[in-house]
Amino acid sequence: MSFIAERMQKIKISPTIAVSQAAAALRASGEDVIDLGLGEPDFETPAHIIEAAHQAALAGKTRYTAPGGTAELKAAISLKFKRENNLNYDANEICVGNGAKQVIFNALMATVEQGDEVIIIAPYFVSYPDMVLMMGGRPKVITTETDNKFKLTPAMLEAEITSQTRWLFLNIPSNPAGTIYNREELAALGAVLEKHPHVLILSDEIYEHIIFDNIAFVSFVEACPSLRDHTLVINGVSKAYAMTGWRIGYAAGPAWLIKTMSTVQSQSTSNASSISQAAAVSALTGPQALVKIFSEAFEQRRNLVVDGIASIEQLTMVKPEGAFYAFINCEALMGGHLPDGSLITNDAQISTYLLKQAKVATVPGVAYGKSPFFRISTATSESILSEAITRIDTEVQQITLAKR
Repeated sequence: MSFIAERMQKIKISPTIAVSQAAAALRASGEDVIDLGLGEPDFETPAHIIEAAHQAALAGKTRYTAPGGTAELKAAISLKFKRENNLNYDANEICVGNGAKQVIFNALMATVEQGDEVIIIAPYFVSYPDMVLMMGGRPKVITTETDNKFKLTPAMLEAEITSQTRWLFLNIPSNPAGTIYNREELAALGAVLEKHPHVLILSDEIYEHIIFDNIAFVSFVEACPSLRDHTLVINGVSKAYAMTGWRIGYAAGPAWLIKTMSTVQSQSTSNASSISQAAAVSALTGPQALVKIFSEAFEQRRNLVVDGIASIEQLTMVKPEGAFYAFINCEALMGGHLPDGSLITNDAQISTYLLKQAKVATVPGVAYGKSPFFRISTATSESILSEAITRIDTEVQQITLAKR
């Protein structure tokens, strides 16, 4: 007899967390492991943000807040949308959660019925399909290709929408591929969605400020204002402000949806940390110079990795335009043999091999719905990334390639 709910048979632990746990176990045993599995900035949270949290604690702001966030933080989020995205959201159209993942979870809990379809673009953020499954929904994956920089096209979208479609998930820039859509591309997708008013759009813009090559970021609602009341914009302070552990994510969308999401949160975790909310106010309203400095550092690291992978003949990658990951194509290794003679049939074998032999933790592409690839996080120092690329190169050269 099992006491575990049947729905949990479909759910797995986050692959990125699993990889980092494996890396930590090896490191604890004395191995010199480079963990490029978890996507987390290596910068310290800016001092003025930490000071704001300190002052909030001293001022006694340590009690429950409204489940959907403090008035001060909602005002700061509203100001952010107006300042950076030319969007106007009132307090009743904004909610705050314990990280962007919880906000997405709340949205699905509030809207997804058994059997509803949620369109997800592969390669996708690892948690999207599992969250849909937990709600009884059905992930409907559209696989994109390297020759179009992993972008969804209007024709691809139109072909997959049915009467059962409840959501389309967008991630701009995307994890793991760093894909960005310009204004015209978003408008073209919007034109398809306008014909299907039963479909909601979730635009996950958590990497908004990590953009390279002077590309201008455009929020989905900014490009498609007619779909404002059908769109939930997801964001947070974790990536841009190096605040992953503070656990503050937020969303802006139609008041009816925000109200229901806040109800879900009121019966689950209640409010996000009051101290973290005060810190987030400082992040969004205080000096923004460090955000640009962080992004420029991420771009330099992106360039280092792009050049490094280009020097390894057996590996290729599409140059990411944002976020801090490299999604590396290892198709040339399929059908080859590892040094122990094992036949290579999938990218999970490559990630396992690199962890054991190169002592570099990577995440296999299968976790993102796209094989054969593996992902590395570039959110670490250039010296560590250089060493990781050297180790990967050394071990890849030990693989015997299949005859083509």
